[in-house]
Amino acid sequence: MRPLIARVLGVVFYCGLALCSAAAARKPLEIYFVDVEGGQATLIVAPSGESLLIDTGWPGFNGRDADRIVSVANSAGLKQIDYVLITHYHRDHVGGAPQLAERIRVGTFLDHGPNREDQGETPARFADYEKLLTGANRRVMKPGDKLKLKDATLTVLTADGEHIGKALHGAGQPNPLCAFEKDWPVDSTENARSLGTLLTYGKFRFIDLGDLTKKKEVELACPDNLVGTVDVYLTTHHGLDQSNARALVHALRPRVAIMNNGARKGGIPEAWQTVHDSPGLEDMWQLHYAVQSDAAHNVAADHIANSEESCQGAYLKLSAQPDGSFTVFNPRNQASKTYAAR
Repeated sequence: MRPLIARVLGVVFYCGLALCSAAAARKPLEIYFVDVEGGQATLIVAPSGESLLIDTGWPGFNGRDADRIVSVANSAGLKQIDYVLITHYHRDHVGGAPQLAERIRVGTFLDHGPNREDQGETPARFADYEKLLTGANRRVMKPGDKLKLKDATLTVLTADGEHIGKALHGAGQPNPLCAFEKDWPVDSTENARSLGTLLTYGKFRFIDLGDLTKKKEVELACPDNLVGTVDVYLTTHHGLDQSNARALVHALRPRVAIMNNGARKGGIPEAWQTVHDSPGLEDMWQLHYAVQSDAAHNVAADHIANSEESCQGAYLKLSAQPDGSFTVFNPRNQASKTYAAR
């Protein structure tokens, strides 16, 4: 009798473990696009619970952007942010870092190394960031470096003006769009030094190139496409026309584009149209209605997180499965759309 009971209990225990494992496997990777009014703050939470924040928004405004980031982090169940990646040292990307570190623990800072721009506020913003790094964990990232979030992987595509030297697995095809791309001017600002990354979770692929400008974007796409295709494209440089080169965007063939624009920053019609016309694009979503544009160059209202210029800073949330399927959710109006695995 006892052996029979043991076998039954063993089956129950095994089934319980299997159900738990299945539940864990179904837990999505989450990406929160936090509204920092035309800057960037993109929070990634891996199924393992590890977290990565890309950029920290603006300084000042009574800590507005840091508060918004922490609010989203708390709603995601985070007590700390394991990694904070700074794409470059402009104030709308690194400026909020000191205020953020006052409000939530940060494990490790990731960046491209020294500041390369000596104009405007950039040296001062970098000096503030360097003070923050005193006694903190820091890792300087280079093209080709990887960061493992257990079941998700972040691969560095660009950093400090350099890019990956060979194509990623499955990429490397000649890009016919290069024949029609202009020879864009050299950009000497920190934008061209942006730490650009590709996040993969199973078959799901998400690209974020910070504020990389067109000449550097084209280097990733021409003469061969070094990246391949992606599921989700965060429009580069908030949807400004100094970025979002057609030869790159159309070669990436994103299914969905997320525009981290502000009410009066980004969402420029030229860039918007380039992304909109990308082959295979199913949808665009925006953090703000672009008030300086027109209705034809804004997405439908239910795909916009903040429809008014004066807003509470609503975010967009993306949940991805390893089979490549994903859902975008707009908490402002509860709109959501699921994109099936391909």
